[in-house]
Amino acid sequence: MHAYPRPQLERDDWTSLNGEWRFALDPDGRTFILPKHVRWDRTITVPFAPETPASGVHETGYFLACWYSRTFNAPELVVGERLLIHFGAVDHQATVWLNGSLVGTHEGGYTPFMLDLTDFLQPGGEQTLVVRAYDDPHDLAKPRGKQDWQREPHSIWYYRTSGIWQTVWIERVPVSRIGSLRWTSSVERYEIGLDAKIAGEIRDGLHLSLRLTLGERVLIDDLYGVVSGEVHRRLSLSDPGIDDYRNELLWSPHSPTLIQAEIELRDTDGRVIDRVRSYTALRSVNIQGDRFVLNGRPYTLRMVLDQGYWPETGLTAPDDEAFRRDVELAKAMGFNGVRKHQKIEDPRYLYWADRLGLLVWGEMPSAYRFTPQSIERLTTEWMAAIERDISHPCIVAWVPFNESWGVPDLPDIPAQRSYIQAIYSLTKTLDPTRPVIGNDGWESSATDIIGIHDYDDRLERIQRRYRMDESLPRLFNRERPGGRLLTLEGHPHSGQPIMLTEFGGIAYSQDVAHTWGYSRSDSVGAFAQRYTNLLVLINSLPMLAGFCYTQFADTYQESNGLLYADRTPKFPLEHMHRATSSPPASRDQFLNLNFQQSLADLPMLPPADAPPEAAGGANPG
Repeated sequence: MHAYPRPQLERDDWTSLNGEWRFALDPDGRTFILPKHVRWDRTITVPFAPETPASGVHETGYFLACWYSRTFNAPELVVGERLLIHFGAVDHQATVWLNGSLVGTHEGGYTPFMLDLTDFLQPGGEQTLVVRAYDDPHDLAKPRGKQDWQREPHSIWYYRTSGIWQTVWIERVPVSRIGSLRWTSSVERYEIGLDAKIAGEIRDGLHLSLRLTLGERVLIDDLYGVVSGEVHRRLSLSDPGIDDYRNELLWSPHSPTLIQAEIELRDTDGRVIDRVRSYTALRSVNIQGDRFVLNGRPYTLRMVLDQGYWPETGLTAPDDEAFRRDVELAKAMGFNGVRKHQKIEDPRYLYWADRLGLLVWGEMPSAYRFTPQSIERLTTEWMAAIERDISHPCIVAWVPFNESWGVPDLPDIPAQRSYIQAIYSLTKTLDPTRPVIGNDGWESSATDIIGIHDYDDRLERIQRRYRMDESLPRLFNRERPGGRLLTLEGHPHSGQPIMLTEFGGIAYSQDVAHTWGYSRSDSVGAFAQRYTNLLVLINSLPMLAGFCYTQFADTYQESNGLLYADRTPKFPLEHMHRATSSPPASRDQFLNLNFQQSLADLPMLPPADAPPEAAGGANPG
């Protein structure tokens, strides 16, 4: 049974097209021009990219294009119905034909697109679908994230991902239908916001009915008129006035309360034209002074860097259960959030993060050149990513750039600085409800959080660098983690929260010759001890509003995961949890930490079953 690929706008009448397709490689991108020219010489299992073993192709070399084909039986349509096809993601340029006719195209390897097949259907049921994916492996002016431009993975880059790598599905819909939903919430006003757009034929007299429920409790049940194809409502919930009862409705990692929604589009006679299911949550995130704030209370972010790769399936999860398991593992290790690194993750992962309670930083995969084309491509795809994911309560921050990738001369070229500032402002315009980290790692010029990447493996230097507020002048004026300025000239630190958003990177692997990390342990015991010492220290640094440890799982040649690539823990999860969520040391304990002495001098860890932080409650930082 396939899980519905778009969990916040779900219909019943849909069919997955995942599975076996005919397949052909086109190495120079010119061998085949039209579907009728293609020589189908093998099969592929969709949605796994042809570079992966799970696809059945496992071609990791260079090729410019690849072709897909399959037949399917179209459902019978009555007057007023349409048949849509959805692609979760196709890297990088997709061209789609049905029954030999061109249906449409799309560019952008990480974002979804939809096409209407209705006018191209043939009588008789069986239809022939063809997809061409063009993806230049050497093109550095497109958003590509961690996809290597060298033949074999090197350093921190991995195998490429070409063609279809997320679910393909069709669904039968009415000609007038619910096209999109955007949910917002206000904890201060105890309010849920809904912005809905009608797609297809816009008629007079349409109404939208909305029913919000929490278990058996009905929160909202009302009917709204559709004006110019849109509905914009701010829905006041009944405020109990007492914090204990208010907190029951708030979404947080400790208490991921989701509000279920059923939305119907009705005509002038009250007949239901379209019906979808969705969900939302009541939660707020913002910045107050030097702290990140969740639901009005300071909240320490304890995150882990997650590349989102699997050994046999690459960027695509093996199945929906793998998404759930990754969320469960992150929480079991003591983290309350993940930074999805250089990947716009599948909505099914975000669904499980919403449902199980895990904060997510959404990050744009980088391009590596600064050109007019790269600017246009990244901006277009970033806007599409925000539109797709903006309603997920788990998303609590946006990261459009990482480590000045794509803007290599940021300190010296005004146009590159303007680009960062423009994308920061664009992101804040599209979504004013979340903080934005303009350029994570260093060289900040427009940001709500100062994110620092520091892989120093000497604890005494980490302690000195981020010790107390009096260390701030030295940190920003003299220290250069990664060899870079932390803030650009003219954009000094102005009180924003400071986080270590990449650190650690401790490698452990029995295959020393072919793997690497930022530093290395030679045994599981040494690895566990180093992680524990580092996390106890980081949790005791008053300057920091949070952290993001590198990394969740081993990824190809990078063996610096807390888990092996198959998600087996390298040491017991209970030990990881105690270290990750260790409480801050007292001031006296902190001042007495001496990393030249015995490791036994470190503060004691709490028991494994220590209670989690209360939902929406204070979280010492």
